Formats: sequence, C-alpha cells, structure tokens
Amino acid sequence: MPLDLRQLRRYLPILEWGAKYNKDTFTNDGIAALIVTVMLIPQSLAYALLAGLPAQMGLYASILPLVAYAIFGTSRALAVGPVAVVSLMTASAVGNMALQGTAEYAAAAITLAFLSGLILLAMGIFRLGFFANFLSHPVIAGFITASGILIAVSQAKHIFGISSDGHTLPERLMGIWENIGSTNFITLVIGVAATAFLFWVRKGLKPLLISKGVTPRMADIAAKAGPVAAVVVTTLVTFAFGLHNHGVKIVGDVPRGLPPLTVPQFSASVWGELFGAAILISIIGFVESVSVAQTLAAKRRQRIVPDQELIGLGASNVAAAISGGYPVTGGFARSVVNFDAGAETPAAGAFTAVGIALAALFLTPLLYFLPVATLAATIIVAVLSLVDFSILKTTWGYSKADFAAVLATIALTLLFGVETGVSSGVILSIGLHLYKTSRPHVAEVGLVPGTEHFRNIKRHDVLTVPEMVTIRVDESLYFANARFLEDYILDRIADDCDVKHVVLMCPAVNEIDSSALETLEEINRRLGDGGMKLHLSEVKGPVMDRLQKSHLLHDLTGQVFLSQYAAMKALGDVTRSADDGAEQVEDATPAPDAAQ
Repeated sequence: MPLDLRQLRRYLPILEWGAKYNKDTFTNDGIAALIVTVMLIPQSLAYALLAGLPAQMGLYASILPLVAYAIFGTSRALAVGPVAVVSLMTASAVGNMALQGTAEYAAAAITLAFLSGLILLAMGIFRLGFFANFLSHPVIAGFITASGILIAVSQAKHIFGISSDGHTLPERLMGIWENIGSTNFITLVIGVAATAFLFWVRKGLKPLLISKGVTPRMADIAAKAGPVAAVVVTTLVTFAFGLHNHGVKIVGDVPRGLPPLTVPQFSASVWGELFGAAILISIIGFVESVSVAQTLAAKRRQRIVPDQELIGLGASNVAAAISGGYPVTGGFARSVVNFDAGAETPAAGAFTAVGIALAALFLTPLLYFLPVATLAATIIVAVLSLVDFSILKTTWGYSKADFAAVLATIALTLLFGVETGVSSGVILSIGLHLYKTSRPHVAEVGLVPGTEHFRNIKRHDVLTVPEMVTIRVDESLYFANARFLEDYILDRIADDCDVKHVVLMCPAVNEIDSSALETLEEINRRLGDGGMKLHLSEVKGPVMDRLQKSHLLHDLTGQVFLSQYAAMKALGDVTRSADDGAEQVEDATPAPDAAQ
C-alpha cells in the first residue's frame, strides 16, 4: 500500500472500515441508529436545558458532530453528543460571562465548543493524548460522582417548579430552601411521577416484559424508549388539560428546521475567559470517551487509536460550533446502547444524525407543550447512575492517599463548583504521582538459597555477605526521588563498618534524569571517600546508552554487572555465605512497616 494512502487512512478511518461495508453491516448499523435516535432525542433536549441553552441546541449538537466523528473517529460503537458532565461544565463556564437565555450566552457556548475542538485537534495532531493520564481514575470517579450530585440537585428546581440559582451545592440547596414555599404542585406531581416512572422503566420494565414472553432484545429496546414515553404522555396531558395555564413551565416554541450555520466569536477577551474551561472540558471529555471506547472495543477484540480519537472528538466539537451546537463528547449510556443494539461501524452515528435531523425538521412543533419537569426527571435519572460512593470504600481499603484525593475532589466540586473540582483533581492527580514516586519502594536484597534470584531480606530467608550491600530500587530515578535514594543508601552504611561494596540493582529503572545522574555521581564520590565502591547491576539497555554519554561510568568506583548474581559471585564469597547460613540469613519475618 502506498505510504500516502496509509497516512490518509490513519487520519480518515472511514476509508478503512468503509472499504469493507456491506448490506449486513448497513442493516445492523441502521437498527442501532434507530434505537439510539429514540434515546437521544429526549436526552439532547434535556442536556441543553442543563447547559442553560435553548432546547434546539441540544438537537443541533447531535447532528453534524455525529457525522464528523463517523469520518474521523476510530471507535466502532462510541456515540457522540451532549453529555451531562460536559453540559454542567458548559453552564458553569458560560454562566460567568453572560446571562442565561441571552444571545451572548448561546454565542459563548458555541465559541466554547470551537475552542474545545481546536484544543482536541491540536492534541491529536501532536499526539498529546498522554496528558489525559494526569487525571487518575479515582479522581475522575470522584469528580463524576460529585458532578452527578450537583446535576441532580440543579434539576430539583424544575421538579418543584421554582426558581433557584447557584453553582455550588450549598448555593443550590439554599436556593431550593428559600423558594420551596412557591412550589407549583401540578409541576411537582408531573416531575415526581416522571422520575418514578423512569426509575421503574430502567430497573423493572425489562424483567417484566421478558416474563410476559417478550424477547430480551425487544424488552431492552422498550426499556431504552422509556424517556420517549414519558415525553409523549406528559406532553399530551399538559396539552389536554392546559396545564401551562396553571404555572407548569413548558419547553415552548422550538424552531423547526436543520441546524443553522453559525460562526464562533473571535474576540481575544472572550477566548481568554473561556480558554481554561475549554481545556478542562477537552480533557474530561476525552478521558470519558476513551474509557468507554476502549471498554467496548475490547469486548469485540477491536482497538482504538487514542490520538486519532482526539482528532475525531476535535472535529466533532468544531462541527458543533459551526452548526449551532455546544461542546460534545462520547456518552457512556448511549454508547453502551449503541453497542448492545449491534452497531458495527461509526456509520451508525451518521445514521443517528439523520434521525435527529428528521426530528428537528418534523417533530419540534410537537414539543411545544413538553413540561420542563419531564426533561429534568430525564436528567436526574440519567445522572444518578453516575453517582458511585463505593469508590470511597475501595480506595480506603487499598490506598489512603487515593482515598484522600477522591474525598477532596468530591468535596471541592460540591463546595466550590465543577471548574474548581476538576482543576483540583488534575493538581491532586499530579501531586499524588509525585508523592508516590518521590518515595519509591527501595529494598535491601539477598540471594535465595539454591537459586540466582534476589529478594527482600525482610520478606524472605536469603543469603547475604557482610561486606556487600545490595539495594534494589523499584522506580525510575528522577529529580523528585533521587535525594530519597541517596539518604537511604547513606543511612544504611553509616554505622556498618564491614561494608566495602554497595550494589545498586536496577531492573525496574526505566529512566535516569539529569538530577538523578548528579545524585548518583555524588553517591559514588561519597562512597569512594569512605573507602567503599559503588556498583551497578541489571541496568536496562536504553538506560545504559544514556549513562555511557555521561561521566558516571568513567568515574565509577566499582563495576557494572550484567546480573546481580554475577555481582555477588565477583564481590562476595557465596559458598562461604551458604556455609554460614545461620549467621548470614536475615530474619524472614517482615517488619510491620516494611511489608512491601
């Protein structure tokens, strides 16, 4: 295959799967698209409401972005569109710039999508997908849990039919408390009934239908169509009884037609205000999308290309910006539905876009009497599935540091808002990494009798040599942990007059940066001044290549050994150590603080 065509297929995955497209694939993609379309229509309207935008912008964000992802994305099942967390982050970012419901508010949301798209495209072109690794899984889980709580509480005002503002949990709860007296009880009945119905549909409808003889697949489709049923029934009830005349807030006029051509703002001040939020939305959206895409791809033994996913998501957000939408990403719930419905290629997303476009053309007049409380109920039921406090229990039992990071992320998000929460999450993730790697696991090791293996002297019965100390470091060496290693070695030999050789065993060292190199040179010098020698063993090839360009190996007081066993044979009398096993074997019982 010519190089240029291979490169083209890398950036246009549609050329790869499109060449194998057939009638059966078309049928499967079409069925999946129909199911996802039914699910996505009420979700799009609801998430636009959550973002503080007109309902039609949710539909617009579910048309052209899906087509763009079908061309540039690599996941066969990921369904792109508005999602709860990104909608909340959009409301938080844009709400600081303009009043909700104004033209400036919508224009800022469009600009935010454009900025997010450019950031994602740049990250994809320069292969910067690894930046997403700066958010650890526990921190992401904590942020999503807190966001789910914030979103659910933010929609409570629509269930009660009251006014309430605020970006943090205390502000939202206080707003509800202060206005609870003005509750519209008809709205409350609609909201509670819709919420209860949707919860029942999610959990109970499928088993009920299966027990009545309905096939599992049809039962699953019926369960996924629950929000549509809620929309239809509450809209008809509101229209039939004129409930909008009794204080029930309705969606009202939703413009009919295809998405308009829109142009983002190119004001430096606007870009400056939105840039930080655009970066956070891009990272969170990418992490969420890639996590879902990789999970679904693994089930079919497929693969995705994370850097190309950045391009696909970037193109989707740019498409949203030029078609009246707002920031989008891959959604967990709809992607799972798309996968379970049998989608085989990204074309399913393009077919879904056609379905949403038809809805925008012909169905929007029917949404006039749709109660806002029904959309709020749809959001609440969807986001509460994101709330998972089990991560606190899991991290508490496994890692207290991770537990502290999760708890801090949840608390900061709830108390200070989503931008503070996710920013703190990034900082906490990086801080956790630096903390853990700054105190690497370092063990003094000895020879396991009858083998050539070396193990921790505090865990195993091993052979040691009095004049030789072997230190195994289980982490790459860099500026944050080099001093820790130096202190460990110097403390170990400080009061041991028998030591003549210190061997640094490096099987887990993948990198030695300049700061760590200087520290090794200092260790070598100080050992030499004390009449001892520093040796290295089991150094990896790439690390050795770099060390050979330094002065360390030239000035090394000792030698570099291919294996630790070779070092022990050369520097210590293994036979004598074995004969004196009673004296040389360390206590095999690990110390309470050394079981590592």
